[in-house]
Amino acid sequence: MSENIEKVKCLIIGSGPAGYTAAIYAARANMKPVLYQGTQPGGQLTTTNEVENFPGYPEGITGPAMMMELQKQAERFETDVRDGWITKVDFSGSVHKVWVNGEKEIHCDTVIISTGASAKYLGLESEQKYLKLGGGVSACAVCDGFFYRNQEVVIVGAGDSACEEAHYLSKLCTKVTMLVRRDEFRASKIMAERVKNTENIEILFNTETEEVIGDGQVVTGVKVINNQTKQSHLIPATGFFVAIGHKPNTDIFKGFLDLDETGYIINAKPGTSKTNIDGVFVSGDAADHVYRQAITAAGTGCMAALDAERYLAAKDSSFEVSTSTYN
Repeated sequence: MSENIEKVKCLIIGSGPAGYTAAIYAARANMKPVLYQGTQPGGQLTTTNEVENFPGYPEGITGPAMMMELQKQAERFETDVRDGWITKVDFSGSVHKVWVNGEKEIHCDTVIISTGASAKYLGLESEQKYLKLGGGVSACAVCDGFFYRNQEVVIVGAGDSACEEAHYLSKLCTKVTMLVRRDEFRASKIMAERVKNTENIEILFNTETEEVIGDGQVVTGVKVINNQTKQSHLIPATGFFVAIGHKPNTDIFKGFLDLDETGYIINAKPGTSKTNIDGVFVSGDAADHVYRQAITAAGTGCMAALDAERYLAAKDSSFEVSTSTYN
C-alpha cells in the first residue's frame, strides 16, 4: 500500500444530525471515526434560523448553534472532524476506497454515508437573499411553519409534498396561497382534492413567481405573473415556502450503490442502514425522502454506527461490540 494512502476503520461522509450522531456512537464504540464535513458543514440545518422541534431544547436553538454543539460532542469522544469533501469513491472491490478533494486516497473498513439532500429552489436572486437572511423563505413547512401562525404565506409547488405542506400550513396560517405553474396538479387526486377543499387555501394555476418582496430584512410579499395572461400582481405574505422537491447528494455513488429513480440510496434491508455493498451504510436524508427531519436523521445516524460496529465485529473477532454504545 502506498505511503500516501490513509487507512481508517470508520469513515463518515457528511455532517449534519445524521453524520454527527453516527460519529458520536462510532467514537464511543472505539471505531476511531474520521468525519469529512462536506461542502456545507453542518448540513441543511445551518440554513435554519430557529429549531424548536428537536427534543432537548425547550427554548429552541438556531440550526448553526445546534450543529456546533453536535460537532463538539462528537469531538469530545475523539472523532476526527475534517474539512473537505469526498469527490470520488470505488466500492467495487473488497477495500472501500474514497478520494478527498480529488487528491487524498483513503481505504476504509466501513463507510457511513450522511451526505443528505439539498432542497430545490427557484433560483431567484430575491429568493436567495431572504433565504440567507432567514427572513421568510423556507423549504420546510414542518420545520418553519410554526413561526407563521396567524399570518399569510405563499407556497410554490404542485406535487404531493407541496399539497401536504400547504395543508399543514393551513392549520397554522390565516391564508395559504398556492402557486401552480401549470393548469393542473402533479399530485395524486386525493392530495389535490384535499387542498382544493381547504377553505383558507387559495390555488393560483398557471402562475409563477417573479420576485420575493421584502423590506431588506423580512419578506412582505410575493410578486407573481400569470403565464397565460402575462398579468402580474403582488400577494401580501410574510412567508414564502418552496416545495418543488429535493435532490439527494448521492451522485458520486452512482454505479456502486442501488439508487431509486430520483437518486435516493435504497436500503438493502428495510429497518437497517445497510446498502447493497457490505460495509457501506447510509443515514439521514440521502436515503429518506419521506420524513426529512433532523430527529429522524439523527436516529438513522445511530443505526448506521451500530450496524457498522456489528459488521466490524463479525469480520474481526478481536473487535468487540462495546456495551457503552447503548448507554
